[in-house]
Amino acid sequence: MTMKAEKQDDEETMEPLLIEKGNSTSPRNATEIAVGNSDDPMHQFFARTLSGNPEFFVQAAKFSFCFVGLQASYLTWGYMQELIMTTQFQPTPSAPDGKFPSAAFCVFSNRFLAVIVAVIAVKIKHGAVLANNAAPLWAFAPCALSNTLSSWSQYASLKYVSFPVQTVFKSSKIIPVMVMGKVLKDTSYPVSQYVEAFLITVGVAIFSIASKTADRDTETEFVGLIFLLMYICFDSFTAQWQDKIYNQYGRPNVDPYQMMLGVNSSAICITTAGLILSGDLPVVFEFLTANPVALRYNIITAITSASGQLCIFYTIKEFGPIVFTIIMTTRQMFSICISAIVFGHTISLKSFFGALMVFSVIFYQIRRKYNARRGGKQ
Repeated sequence: MTMKAEKQDDEETMEPLLIEKGNSTSPRNATEIAVGNSDDPMHQFFARTLSGNPEFFVQAAKFSFCFVGLQASYLTWGYMQELIMTTQFQPTPSAPDGKFPSAAFCVFSNRFLAVIVAVIAVKIKHGAVLANNAAPLWAFAPCALSNTLSSWSQYASLKYVSFPVQTVFKSSKIIPVMVMGKVLKDTSYPVSQYVEAFLITVGVAIFSIASKTADRDTETEFVGLIFLLMYICFDSFTAQWQDKIYNQYGRPNVDPYQMMLGVNSSAICITTAGLILSGDLPVVFEFLTANPVALRYNIITAITSASGQLCIFYTIKEFGPIVFTIIMTTRQMFSICISAIVFGHTISLKSFFGALMVFSVIFYQIRRKYNARRGGKQ
């Protein structure tokens, strides 16, 4: 999310997380549910709540769907990413080390399914795939290129650094976002955001240094950090360019599904060309033939990536960006714990302190935005 988008979010009126509607004082409008003679306070609470606020449970069900959908999609996606890039598969002549040979193919499989989902979503919502697009497909090409390179860097980094390091490192994306905002749109930021960015950077540095393992040499981990730097820089450019498209063609004229279609259509062309020019296509085909389980891993990753994107759009539409950010921040914490348990990564006390510092600043940012919204509403 861009800084400008965040500023606009702060100025919007935030709907309550669980909206309570209905007139509890009017027995004609309320749903008649007998509280009964039960002494169970939980039973009485739900009976009274449902009687007076049926919309409460509708909103609660929607929130539960969003929370479970995002967590299931992206926890599975993150787990499968690490599984693909770190598993020792059966060696092939082109990949004698048994490691999955192409991060570009992982990006391709994700984009391939995302294009199909986007076409279906745009067709259902607009009645046509391209006829109602205000922004031409070529307008999405720059951010599609940066999005492809950021995803490739993300996969490639897992060969050199652990998933917990990658997850915490990605939290420092605020710094290149601010730089790209200044370069592309001459956006100015308050001093407080520079302080927050600095604290996140310090926390990421502490976590990364403390997580250095003896089985990886310094040069190898340095290569991994270079890939992570590439990821956050390209990803920051993607967000800023998408915001530029919204501003240029009008936010009402470009919805998230059209954005998803435009970006992934260009990305699928870029990744296909990359696979052909790099010679990865026959190498991957040979590897997947010898290791069908790797193909299954890629399919699961693509499915969870697409379902995650749809859950993102629905969550922001129903509950706003603040609730979405909270859910995704908790997902990052869960991802670190799952990766540490499943793949045996050690998280020292210093690493824990660094991660705590990063997530504390993030939750402070969330609280600041929430207070700004409340102030604007009053």
